[in-house]
Amino acid sequence: MLPTYKENGINLLNRLAYVWSQPKRGDVVGIRLAGPHIMFMKRIIGLPGEMVAFHEGHVIIDGVVLDEPYVKRPCDWERAPVILGPDEYFFVGDNRSMPQIDHTFGRGQRERIIGKILL
Repeated sequence: MLPTYKENGINLLNRLAYVWSQPKRGDVVGIRLAGPHIMFMKRIIGLPGEMVAFHEGHVIIDGVVLDEPYVKRPCDWERAPVILGPDEYFFVGDNRSMPQIDHTFGRGQRERIIGKILL
């Protein structure tokens, strides 16, 4: 999540953030994508029912380029469109200057979101 969040920092997670509301695009969340004991810090870029793709490093949501002022370094990612299910979100980190193959990102079920990261 560089440069938004620094390495070795301490971050707080609000586990109650989504009890009465749904996650929104742009929220930085704690999510379990790889099992019960590994939690990632990722940004939500795709919401349920949307089509998400990467073209020339830009995120495309339902055919429209997503404005992402938090991405500070150039990116050249390409990814074919995926359509999210009714309970799926698309997550990605802000440090997209690293090769796409070295980055953990993608779709995940709502139940995998643990909470919202507090600044």
